[in-house]
Amino acid sequence: MICKRLNIKYPIIQAGMAGGPTTSELVAAVSNAGALGTLGAGYMTPEDIRNVLSQIMKLTKKPFAVNLFLPQVYEKNEQQILSMQKYLNKYRKQLGIPEVYSVPDIQDLFEQQLNVVIEAEVKIVSFTFNKPSAGLIEKLHNSGITVIATATTLKEAKELESLGVDMIVAQGSEAGGHRGTFLDVEDEALIGTMALVPQIVDAVQCPVIAAGGIMDGRGMAAAFSLGASAVQLGTAFLTVQESGASEIHKSAILTSKDTDTKITQAFSGKSARGFKNEMMLSLESAPSLPPYPIQHVLTSDIRKEAAKQGNKELVSMWAGQASALSKKQTAKELIECLVHEYRTTISKILTEWN
Repeated sequence: MICKRLNIKYPIIQAGMAGGPTTSELVAAVSNAGALGTLGAGYMTPEDIRNVLSQIMKLTKKPFAVNLFLPQVYEKNEQQILSMQKYLNKYRKQLGIPEVYSVPDIQDLFEQQLNVVIEAEVKIVSFTFNKPSAGLIEKLHNSGITVIATATTLKEAKELESLGVDMIVAQGSEAGGHRGTFLDVEDEALIGTMALVPQIVDAVQCPVIAAGGIMDGRGMAAAFSLGASAVQLGTAFLTVQESGASEIHKSAILTSKDTDTKITQAFSGKSARGFKNEMMLSLESAPSLPPYPIQHVLTSDIRKEAAKQGNKELVSMWAGQASALSKKQTAKELIECLVHEYRTTISKILTEWN
């Protein structure tokens, strides 16, 4: 059912990882291989989104999605921000970039981003970080757009369905990157994929997409056994040839082990799972972290420069708990491998039970 609705061959979705990994080449390659590519546009300017969408449409005629971050309410404490800037200046000095002693002007570009996506006639939009309003969902439906949103708890899933979303991503705590929690306390919304998916499947009528810790065909088989209609993978796509992830990020994933990641608010002010490093651990002991998106903006110059210099201690490198299963391959090879492993796994299970 979900394949027919999304017009894809395989019930596999590439997660919309913002910040650079989801290049036009990656999104197109995934869609061309029969899965659903997703542009992570949360941090992009409206003009950048317009340009990348144009590139994607030149590379594929297949469906693809755009993922956006829904706005969140936050408090702006200027004294807290200035204090954090001073704390962060030691990293700027270490990298040889200008120190900062000011409060940044943070713009909310969501409406402009969304308008560009609608104008480009993208037919699938996914959201995270909050719940889309019923009015927003109706607006998108009127434009023929399928709406997907993220839940990290049962309560959030029920709320999303009541608002009219078409599909729900059940994001388990194993997932890399930012948590999609919006109703429950973040520290209490760390439910594993294996526990979360069947509870949400039993509670809602719309299709459920399993996400978190799924890296291969075995994970796909497990997700479908739990009632999921599709799977969403992020970390597995970070190391493919078309990924825009930095080389130090790819290397960290390919050489990782199961205990290398942790959930932190250090880099962005919002809970996210990534590799432990000097900056993460240091900021976690800092006096007071500004909320998202303020902390994200404050640390952006440091993380960008660190990536350029290949300094893995001062950059955020998001990854899930099963990162050690990652491989170096093309997006097409990954999808083909997922499908083959899934079929092999199911066949093996049926043989053993018979």
